[in-house]
Amino acid sequence: MGEVNFFIQAIIYLTSAIIMVPIANRLGLGSVLGYLVAGIVIGPFVFGFVGTEGKDLLHFAEFGVVMMLFAIGLELELNLLWRLKFWLLGLGGLQLVLTTVFVFLFSIGFQFSWKSSIALGFILSLSSTAIVLQTLKEKGLMKSISGQASFSILLFQDMAVIPILAIFPMLSEGDVITNDHGHSLVDHLPGYQKTLVVLFVVIGIILIGRYILSPIFRLIAKSGSREIFTGASLLLVIAISVLMTSVGVSAALGTFLAGVVLASSEFRHELESNIEPFKGLLLGLFFLSVGASMELPVVFQHPMKIVGIVVGIIFLKALVLLLLGFLFKLPLDQNLYMALALSQVGEFSFVLFGYSEGLGIFDKDTIVILVACVALSMAFTPILLLLYEKTIFEALQSKAPKKQTTQTLEKEENPVIICGFGRFGNMVGRFLRSNGIGITILDYDADRVEMLGRFGFKVFFGDATRIELLESAGLEHAKVLIAALDHPEKQHELIRNVKHHYPNLQIVARAGDREEAYDLKEMGLSFIYRETRETAVKLGGDVLKILGTRAYAAERAKNLFLAHDDETFHELFDLRKDRVQYISLAKQRNSELERLMFVDLGKEDELDLDSWSEMERM
Repeated sequence: MGEVNFFIQAIIYLTSAIIMVPIANRLGLGSVLGYLVAGIVIGPFVFGFVGTEGKDLLHFAEFGVVMMLFAIGLELELNLLWRLKFWLLGLGGLQLVLTTVFVFLFSIGFQFSWKSSIALGFILSLSSTAIVLQTLKEKGLMKSISGQASFSILLFQDMAVIPILAIFPMLSEGDVITNDHGHSLVDHLPGYQKTLVVLFVVIGIILIGRYILSPIFRLIAKSGSREIFTGASLLLVIAISVLMTSVGVSAALGTFLAGVVLASSEFRHELESNIEPFKGLLLGLFFLSVGASMELPVVFQHPMKIVGIVVGIIFLKALVLLLLGFLFKLPLDQNLYMALALSQVGEFSFVLFGYSEGLGIFDKDTIVILVACVALSMAFTPILLLLYEKTIFEALQSKAPKKQTTQTLEKEENPVIICGFGRFGNMVGRFLRSNGIGITILDYDADRVEMLGRFGFKVFFGDATRIELLESAGLEHAKVLIAALDHPEKQHELIRNVKHHYPNLQIVARAGDREEAYDLKEMGLSFIYRETRETAVKLGGDVLKILGTRAYAAERAKNLFLAHDDETFHELFDLRKDRVQYISLAKQRNSELERLMFVDLGKEDELDLDSWSEMERM
């Protein structure tokens, strides 16, 4: 019966998400609100399809937040931090400090202890990375001024989680209460010793990630087994989560640090694409669980109190952000959008509330009310953004001066992506780079990736047939994709996937031979290059010159042969399945080529020899 009940619960959760999330997206409210509403609907206080197990599921689903922090860490290369340093440290730092100070002052006024007030200030100062980034991405605003400013603030908040988690043990009220997340090995230690343990573990994770993880992933990659690499990615996140939990700290801290350490690794995109499906599913389950576990009776018992808190939080955070936007001279339309987008409390607050309950910072009744307020603030934000867009945003945007920011997000946004960096892709990549063209390279050969990295190429390890990996490498921003994989089956799979998801992207493909070129042409490609054709013809031309043919005549013969070969290729394409007709036409075309060559060489004296004089001196 237990297994049957598990599958029934899975059906309920998945069905509710499948129904509510598309509706929310269609209304422009975003997927997060859809998950929250779906959770409320199936929860014990509406239809009752799920009971109090939603709270237990919430702890499991928090692993989605852990994976999200790991993925965020993978995006944090040092050059990204440097590019966004002005907004990151200034805008992000001031937002966190000012919001924390104001919340602290208000909390003291409402009879919270000074320790609880500090903790509440830290928690409420954070915004929802999941809601904001997903909303910006869906609306195509990631590169706008509001998008980059929001990203900078979220980035600072994500980094601030590290010291916040380290500070929380020092805010513990007396003896630590064991939290719902399990027993900690350091429960018996005083606050300052816990902090030292956390710092020691953090340093250990950084050192392990820097000197051990990359070689291990390189060895795993050499096995050529995708599922083993995926398993290793999950093992990394789970192992670090267990380690951090065992010392009484949220697992997100360790995985975040591991992601940052691996951000400059050649395995960054492969790790990101491996984690992405699990992260998305668990994050959706997390929001479903939040909705299902929301204490609606508490909301109905204290409606004015909770609504007042929610309105106060949104107003305070939006006001702080708006003032900072004016200080940093953001255009009014972008400033307002940023202020509203970040006015909610983030999903990481659920983790921090659970952590703070275990430390005795807040009692359970207070946390129930605060969690309800956080969930409502998250639910209101998409609605506020939709109302703002429909009423004010477009008018302000049309009147605002067109300003561009020089800061850009550090993502792979090169115009060319090369999939496969063997002998063919290597030559193309070197040529493009020597002409100042930015290229992103994907290859599934771990040894090759390591070797090319030593020569200064930025090469990422991964299976290029996976669309999520290509998107992580910047496919949506690329103008040309060069398909140069060694195996025809993989090459065809890559092209099919890209044409399906990005039909307007220009694909230039390498073909190993004429038959493969036919297959690629049948797939709708216009730019197909047989890797040995030009080289073989060039070699033949050099042989002609060695045998006494003049340079201009040899060059003309090469061009004539290539032009004739192109025509023959297109003519034979339609007959390739009829072998009799194919062979007959091929023989006919070969005879025509020999005749053309003979006639052309016979007219050698009529050519303009002066135009080829330089070539003859080669």
